[in-house]
Formats: sequence, structure tokens, C-alpha cells
Amino acid sequence: MKRYFKSMTDAIQRSVESMDITVFAQLLSECEQVLKSGNKVVVSGLGKNVPVCDKFVGTMNSLGLEACFMNTNTAVHGDLGMVKPGDLVIILTKSGETVESVYLTELLKQRGADLWLLSFNRDSTLTREIPKHLILDLDHEGDMWNIVPNNSTTVNLIVLQGLALNLAERMGVTLEQFKMNHPGGAIGEKLRKEE
Repeated sequence: MKRYFKSMTDAIQRSVESMDITVFAQLLSECEQVLKSGNKVVVSGLGKNVPVCDKFVGTMNSLGLEACFMNTNTAVHGDLGMVKPGDLVIILTKSGETVESVYLTELLKQRGADLWLLSFNRDSTLTREIPKHLILDLDHEGDMWNIVPNNSTTVNLIVLQGLALNLAERMGVTLEQFKMNHPGGAIGEKLRKEE
């Protein structure tokens, strides 16, 4: 059992370390500019990436930073309306070949959206369609078939949480602002006691 967890954490670490930090810094700067201009960051994904996107949006909202989630499937059934001129959209897809994501990309390009791709395939339809992309390497998903979305979704979560927390620092979010957005639960209680 220990060998499994060691193998998993090693694969995740190698994947995170494969990230081009210059490209991440560019994404961070563009997100900062978008937020400062009064627009928002939109994340879009399918399947097991949905809760990853939800977690990122939840973190952003608790920091007072404008973000929302657009399910790649329901986007074509009206949710595209949430994307306004000046918004930045990050599309999550492991393969960069997901039919729904490719179609959504075409629609978002027609709307003039600022598009970014977060993926694990350096040579895909979407890396060719979306010039601004953050691509990570991944040795293995960590399951017996190397197919269950496991390590890839964990890495996506790490990258997006890193984006949110770095944005908070860049935007000068204070603990007092966070406290106003998070009055409930153990965190809210702890912050009240520290007054």
C-alpha cells in the first residue's frame, strides 16, 4: 500500500515539475489583468474535471476574485451566455482531443474570448487551436490500467489552486476581505476568535 502512495505522489510531483513556469507566469499575469479590468476568469471542463473546476471557483469566490464554472456540455445549451467580452476562459482536457472541448473552442473563438488550455498532450487538436496553453507531462494515472482520471485531476487541482492563491497575492487580497467572505464554519469561527 505504501508503494502505491509513493508511486502516486512521485508521479504528481514529476508532473508539476514539468510545468513551464514562464507560461504559468503569463497565465497569472493575464488573469490579473482580466480581473483588474472588471472581467472574470471562466474555467470549463467535463467529467472528473468538474469538481476540480468547482474547487477553483470556490477558492476564487472566497478570496473575492471573480470566477465561474462553465460545463463544457451545457455551454452549448445556453451557458455560453456567461462569457462576456474581456473574460478569460481556461479549458481543461487531458487529451486535448475531447470532441465537446474542440467544438466549444470553435464557439469561444467566434466570440473573441481570451482562451487558455490546461492539458497533458503536447501535440493535440487543441494545442494547435489554442496558442496559449499550459501543458504538463504525466507518467501514469496511478490505476492498474493507466486510464482512470486520478493523477491528472489532482495535478489540475494543484495548478488551479496555485493560480488562485498567486492571484490573491497579486491582487492584494487581505485577510479581512477573506474573513468577510467566509463567516461560517471552523474558518469563520477561528477568524472571529483572532479579532
